Amino acid sequence: MLEPIIVTVLPVLFLFVLFGGGALMRRRNIDMDGKAPINKVLFVTSKYAIVLLWAVMVIQGWGVRLLPLSSPYLLTRIALGAWGLGFLLLLSGRLGLGASFRIGSAKEQTGLKTEGLFRLSRNPMYLGVYATLLATVLYTVNPLVLLVAVYAVAVHHQIILAEEAHLRTVFGDEYAQYCQRVGRYL
Repeated sequence: MLEPIIVTVLPVLFLFVLFGGGALMRRRNIDMDGKAPINKVLFVTSKYAIVLLWAVMVIQGWGVRLLPLSSPYLLTRIALGAWGLGFLLLLSGRLGLGASFRIGSAKEQTGLKTEGLFRLSRNPMYLGVYATLLATVLYTVNPLVLLVAVYAVAVHHQIILAEEAHLRTVFGDEYAQYCQRVGRYL
């Protein structure tokens, strides 16, 4: 009974922090919605694809199987570990960005974050997303889930490349030096 609760609580907690933080930012006249750094349709559909896959994980966590296949015990445990790690990275990254967090590229000046998790990865939140998608694929052993996850990862890699170009423009040498010290993913 603990497994479905854990599988459910983590994305709900993250979405609460994400949207609750957005409400707090709006009260401080900060617009959390940035500019889509790539084609807006791809950008938006990739974000919804992630939430859809999280919902599939939650549904399967409660015992509703989309396919008659079951993930082997060890694969399920690996998936749950990746799920937990992914949401830890997502939550830590979101909180670490504070008022600089945007969904997309910031429309106004923000600060370059290089502390905390950002000392180890320039994109800890994207790593978290990738870990949750991997978890969903392993947990569901569903080829359609795999295809949607591959789509989301491919689009998000393009988002990262576009965001990096934006950050190079905004922060110049400071960002270039940061890129030399810290890898895109690890």
